[in-house]
Amino acid sequence: MSREYLKEAGDASLEIPRDVTDSVRDIVDTVREDGDEGLRELTRTFDDVDREELRVSDAEIAAAAEELSEAERRTIDNTIENVREFHEEQQSNLNGFEREFADGVTLGTRLVPIERAGVYVPGGRKPLVAAPAMTIVPAVIAGVDEVVACAPPQGDGSVQPAQLYAMDQAGADEIYVAGGAQAIAAMAYGTETIPSVDKVTGPGNVYVIEAKRQVYGHVGIDFLAGPTEVLIVADETADPEMVATDLLAQAEHDPRSRAALVATDRETAEAAVEELHEQLPTLRTEDIAEQSWEDNGEVVVVDDREAAAAVANDWAPEHLQVMTDDPRDLMDDLRNYGSLFLGHHAPVVFGDKAVGTNHTLPTLEVSRYSGGINVTTYLKVLTHQEVTAEGADGIAPWAAKICELEGTHAHQISAEKRITTDDGRSLARDLDLESGGGVDLSEGE
Repeated sequence: MSREYLKEAGDASLEIPRDVTDSVRDIVDTVREDGDEGLRELTRTFDDVDREELRVSDAEIAAAAEELSEAERRTIDNTIENVREFHEEQQSNLNGFEREFADGVTLGTRLVPIERAGVYVPGGRKPLVAAPAMTIVPAVIAGVDEVVACAPPQGDGSVQPAQLYAMDQAGADEIYVAGGAQAIAAMAYGTETIPSVDKVTGPGNVYVIEAKRQVYGHVGIDFLAGPTEVLIVADETADPEMVATDLLAQAEHDPRSRAALVATDRETAEAAVEELHEQLPTLRTEDIAEQSWEDNGEVVVVDDREAAAAVANDWAPEHLQVMTDDPRDLMDDLRNYGSLFLGHHAPVVFGDKAVGTNHTLPTLEVSRYSGGINVTTYLKVLTHQEVTAEGADGIAPWAAKICELEGTHAHQISAEKRITTDDGRSLARDLDLESGGGVDLSEGE
């Protein structure tokens, strides 16, 4: 399979610098030991904000809504509604089951929501207004009892109004002013004010990522995600101008963002790269996008669509755009991606901001084994079994024999005591079970 690299980037990785790891450990320990006061001190240190009340009041939420224009509120509401509609449909297609697998043996699963979810809404270079919809709405639809949200303060100690309005409208039960690693620690371990949660979700910077890694095990997390990624598969029908635009739309996020083009047509690839360099100077985010592209951009020319799919699967990108004449032809071959965007008119920005699918997605090849945030992120798949005396008699000899092989004596006795009929004893003898003392297996008992 031929792959010609017109531009090649090194492999991406999520290596956390040692100083970040050590700093986050200190932050987590401070919050665990000092609770609210530790959190306030960290907020003074990192945000230069002194705020006594950590919880956002109803008055602050109302004031944030008033600060937005009607058009801004409508825009946020539209995104929330689209995300809600998509995830409600997702929920309606998730089913547990229960079935009698043998006489007297009924097995099943239930989808049960976690009790309390903690959602982090990052600040950063630009406030992510769509982020609350992506993390809070699926939790609400999953049936989580309580959704706790944290966001970093602005200079005046308040949460950015559009973010605060979005968190409230998305369905957060409690909203707190706390940012960075200290917010993750507060939700994981709890303070006098902020309750501990069962699972922490949401994106963030390297300190947030490292904090999630350190608290994982005490609480669940969604996944560890790095800078955003896009890979575009294009053929000769793709418009080079649009390809370049969509590559830059992701490159502008962060200097470490990754954008790649895999083209089955060399002329289209070269034209897209030329167009990208023409568009760069027109961007207000030129410096970030240019560094991202120069450091991490990649352009590959391949022989055909099958080869393009193979490159895409190797890359396992967060966002995968297919800009070809018949994008669905590739769907069965594409396996590793966070979210798939089919056709010339389906840019990543739609999924990121408005269409309704989730934009909190895996990066750095995590899509090889995990998808993004969805309703199931907040659900547990729990199994159950109900067994009658008749059913137990049929299972017990098999279970007891396994226990004999393992040497788990008390387990074996527990199983043997459920052997109650001649048929059960006969099966135990057929399996050469040597009784552990739970039942007499001699013939003709």
